[in-house]
Amino acid sequence: MHQQLSSSMPPDGPKTKKPLDFVVKFALGVFVGSFALIWGGMYLSRPDRSIPPYTVGSQSGHVVAAHVPSGTQDDQIEKLLKRFRKVGHQTRDFGPMKIYPTTPEDPGGRYRQIVIYVFDNHGWTDPELLAKYLAGDAAVIKDYERSMRGYYRLQDQDEEGGIGPIPKNGRVASDTRILFKGLVTDPLPVEEDAEQGISISPL
Repeated sequence: MHQQLSSSMPPDGPKTKKPLDFVVKFALGVFVGSFALIWGGMYLSRPDRSIPPYTVGSQSGHVVAAHVPSGTQDDQIEKLLKRFRKVGHQTRDFGPMKIYPTTPEDPGGRYRQIVIYVFDNHGWTDPELLAKYLAGDAAVIKDYERSMRGYYRLQDQDEEGGIGPIPKNGRVASDTRILFKGLVTDPLPVEEDAEQGISISPL
């Protein structure tokens, strides 16, 4: 009787693995996909270390006031201005530089005309101060221009950029150093061609 009971049991063999439940597979897929999205987003939004971090503080029409951290050296501001120049030459799309279209209704382009003032004190980028400067407020103009660390100007095909206050009426201030002046159709210097990407790293 005992032998018959033993013979009725199935023989031992290799155990087959139970397939993963659909819910478990779905959860693992969501986890891996989320991790990939987070990593990809961090990679794409990584700061551009080849130019100083900057913030657009205010914009009035085609005039933009931006600021960099206090103490930013002239050579770093020069790199930022040359990046603006590179954009003007290659795409003329300053959107990735966090600047709204300056001539949105112009059939000649959304950035046909643009002037960028660079400060190292965010207070000068206040919208009210920019409005007073553009209105010609005598109480603001002198200190506003004296506080400029750099500028970039693009009008149709003509462009100019420099360290210090922007020239007015053809007069260049003693503390202004013009970095470049010419046409956006002119070839860029070789050292600028070697720059990496477009800035997406405001403060």
